[in-house]
Amino acid sequence: MKSFKIKNTVLAMTLATGLFAGLPAMASEDVTVAVEIALDSLDPYNTNSTLSQAVGKSYYEGLFQFDKDLKVQPLLAESSEPSEDGLSYTIKLRDGIKFQDGTDFNAEAVKVNLERVLDKSNGLARYNQFSRIKSVDAVDPLTVKITLNEPFSAFINSLAHPSAMMISPAALKKWGKDITFHPVGTGPFEFVDWKPAEYLKVKKFDGYWNKGYPKIDTLTFRTVTDNNTRAAMVQTGEAQFAYPLPFEQAKLLEKNDKLEVVAAPSIIARYISMNMQHKPFDDARVRQAVNYAINKEALAKVAFAGYAFPSQGVVPQGVAYAKKMDPWPYDPKKARELLKEAGYPDGFKSILWSAYNDGTSAKVVQFLQQQLGQVGIKVSVELLESGQRVQRVQSAQDPKTAPVRMYYAGWSASTGEADWALRPLLATSGWPPVFNNTAYYSNAKVDEDIKDALLTTDDAKKTELYADAQEQIWKDAPWAFLTTIKLLSVHNKKLTGFNVMPDGSFQFKDVDLQP
Repeated sequence: MKSFKIKNTVLAMTLATGLFAGLPAMASEDVTVAVEIALDSLDPYNTNSTLSQAVGKSYYEGLFQFDKDLKVQPLLAESSEPSEDGLSYTIKLRDGIKFQDGTDFNAEAVKVNLERVLDKSNGLARYNQFSRIKSVDAVDPLTVKITLNEPFSAFINSLAHPSAMMISPAALKKWGKDITFHPVGTGPFEFVDWKPAEYLKVKKFDGYWNKGYPKIDTLTFRTVTDNNTRAAMVQTGEAQFAYPLPFEQAKLLEKNDKLEVVAAPSIIARYISMNMQHKPFDDARVRQAVNYAINKEALAKVAFAGYAFPSQGVVPQGVAYAKKMDPWPYDPKKARELLKEAGYPDGFKSILWSAYNDGTSAKVVQFLQQQLGQVGIKVSVELLESGQRVQRVQSAQDPKTAPVRMYYAGWSASTGEADWALRPLLATSGWPPVFNNTAYYSNAKVDEDIKDALLTTDDAKKTELYADAQEQIWKDAPWAFLTTIKLLSVHNKKLTGFNVMPDGSFQFKDVDLQP
């Protein structure tokens, strides 16, 4: 993010309003980023929050990283070489890198980090991302060999994910499980302070290995849950960047000549999963009827102010191996015919939960309620808080008693590869509480395609397998395929180099603020 000189009068006004109550005095070149939700953990291996991992890029780095187009690039690693059988990867590391506590970054540090997440007794949230690793060996200080239980063609993509960032072994030994409050990495910024639900602050790491970076002194991520307040902070100069920007405010803020509104492409799919273990959603005709009943073009306009478009397949474009398809058409007549065929000529009643309780999601579920009602599907709606979401949906142990029925949610394949769009959401192995297959969808053909795609190193074969899986899922319709959204942010025009990535993460290596 960019540096920003704050005048005493502005700072005084800010403190007077109470927006930054309790926040340490900011340095003259501090950049503030206003974000929507609170950080839940500073341990990259123990959070599923895209935001928490995005913020972690300030003090942590991984062996690999994604560029702005989600292409894998080396970072702490110089290169990787897979074995012919795809069962091992030999990774060469950069020389001369130190963690912020002075500890050397080397092959032993990689071994310590990966063995920590593989230790089930640690109970880390990202265990399943690394569970195919059989062993990690430090061949020499700058060479690490990772052996897998079976070929996993998306492995390097998994290592590029921000959950795979490297933590100082000395810090891990010192803090143990409390490492979440004391992050120590090799990144461009050092941790300063974290007050959960309020802010996180970092400062420039003078010993950073990539000379010339960072270009600013300090960086503060401020939690501002209210949409209007978040947008207002950029207008007043109290923040230099805000994300997400409320869709309905985009046109207004575009008129401010000091600000720039950016609508970035995303790989975030919005959908309604339908629990196929319970009637009436065990009938494909009912699920197809739900798809026909919803006007996705109108949804994009009503709830997202036009900053979205109908889903063009199971996996959004921009993800490797995504199969592009024609959106499900809006055809309420066809929906009623299918419901009648399925034995529901007068429709039925159900419940629709939203995984989110923000203003935009409220608009979405209200619109869906109205659309479904027009074909006789009467749904009661409820917006879940995070605790309710975990308890009712993600922690369900028995599919037969899982209370979820229709569930509005979203997902981004943040490894940039179709595996992470399909396996956690649509494979039988992804049923809660393991992953997020809240439709309890199970198709042996799809499962086999997903498995075989991970085992092959033949790109053409992999493309064919993933296409076959997506076509089958599209036909089976375990979801109502809704929209792919655009990612709206706003920043001061003096700020450069801070970007929202397609999965909703951040990229800010080049962040700078002009005087």
